[in-house]
Amino acid sequence: MRSVAAAVSGWGRFPVEPAQLHRPERWSELAEIVRSAESARGVISRGLGRAYGDAASNKNGAVLLHTRFDRLLAFDAASGALEAEAGISLAELLRVFVPRGFFLPVTPGTKFVTLGGAIAADVHGKNHHRDGSLFSALESLRLLTAAGEILDCSRAENREAFLATVGGMGLTGIILSARLRLRPIESAYLRVDQERTRDLDETLERFASGDDAMQFSSAWIDCLATGRSLGRCVLFRGNWLARAELPAKLRGAPLRVHRQRLPSVPIDFPNFTLNRLSMGAFNVAYYAAHPTRLGFAQHYDSHFYPLDVAHGWNRIWGPRGFVQYQLVVPLESGREALVRVLECCAASGLGSFLTVLKKFGAGNEAILSFPRPGYTLTLDFAQCGERLVALARALDRIVLAHGGRVYLAKDALLDRETFAAMYPEAARFRALKAQLDPEQRFSSSLARRVGLADAR
Repeated sequence: MRSVAAAVSGWGRFPVEPAQLHRPERWSELAEIVRSAESARGVISRGLGRAYGDAASNKNGAVLLHTRFDRLLAFDAASGALEAEAGISLAELLRVFVPRGFFLPVTPGTKFVTLGGAIAADVHGKNHHRDGSLFSALESLRLLTAAGEILDCSRAENREAFLATVGGMGLTGIILSARLRLRPIESAYLRVDQERTRDLDETLERFASGDDAMQFSSAWIDCLATGRSLGRCVLFRGNWLARAELPAKLRGAPLRVHRQRLPSVPIDFPNFTLNRLSMGAFNVAYYAAHPTRLGFAQHYDSHFYPLDVAHGWNRIWGPRGFVQYQLVVPLESGREALVRVLECCAASGLGSFLTVLKKFGAGNEAILSFPRPGYTLTLDFAQCGERLVALARALDRIVLAHGGRVYLAKDALLDRETFAAMYPEAARFRALKAQLDPEQRFSSSLARRVGLADAR
């Protein structure tokens, strides 16, 4: 069984770290790799590399690729219940099941993630305010532990392992397969309302007054707008269209799947391409190009995955890479927190190329799950060394002061003390991890940085 030394990074291309990559062909090889991991850094699973920071990196340790484990195991068309191996991608699930009239119960902003990675990060989507995160649709999973034991985990069986694994960033063991329930759809299209707002108050008012009637909701925010325009946005909300509601030109292929061949960004852009001037021009142009427009039909691919239009879009940030910072703050203090965050970003001079706001519904029982009732804001920053670290620390203080937290699947900069304050149940997670993995064989650069795992 071969392994290859390689430089590994997340989707943000920062940090870039040396690791030993393993790509096993059979389940039987997984336990052998875990047992034979000689480094003090242990082993971590990796899907398609779409965690932004170092969650699926393992500096000077082993990284386990799951791309060979992508089989569909069972499907019940009457109930939508699907069982599949953890290495299958959401893009493949869509390719197979959209033409059959089914869609994912929850999807993040890219389809190029594996099912196992989605579970490990407990992904959420534009429907969280109504349907929750992936945890809500997940019925069970099979977990390979450090001892080589396979556990069937669900809300009823091996419950504590289930609650630690969903959202547990791959630190409890290897997710082999999972069972979840797909959602029936009559078409691959949504009826979408696109609305432009003047400022943050109008943005939050639209969320409060209209989200209950819409299954999907998110907003692009002009992060560089200040003064009276602070928090201005373009709000996108939609519901699935029934087949009979489709415009005549779409009725011939109501369940058309996404495009299979996509263009690629061929080279790294120069580091100076994305700067405050170019981002400001982009924000002004984007806002102007999206006037209020109600009730138009939009394919799911354009609505849920606008950034998937080109492979390798992360290369536009140049070789320096970037950091995505996603926070959630409670509803009751959400406006004040968002104002402070947006003002802090504007004052820093760094600017976020893409800023997205969503409203979360209820949280769940998974121990390290990120979502909780409130507003979640996602910001992208060019990696620029100490200036970015200083901004991240300032944002951490704002988020903490308002009872919020940041998302581990996006994080690259959080320190131990701040993580412990944001995730008070981390001690419970570490205790469960110690039972499932007493020798700390499952580890990652993220886990060591925030104190969820230590070197063996």
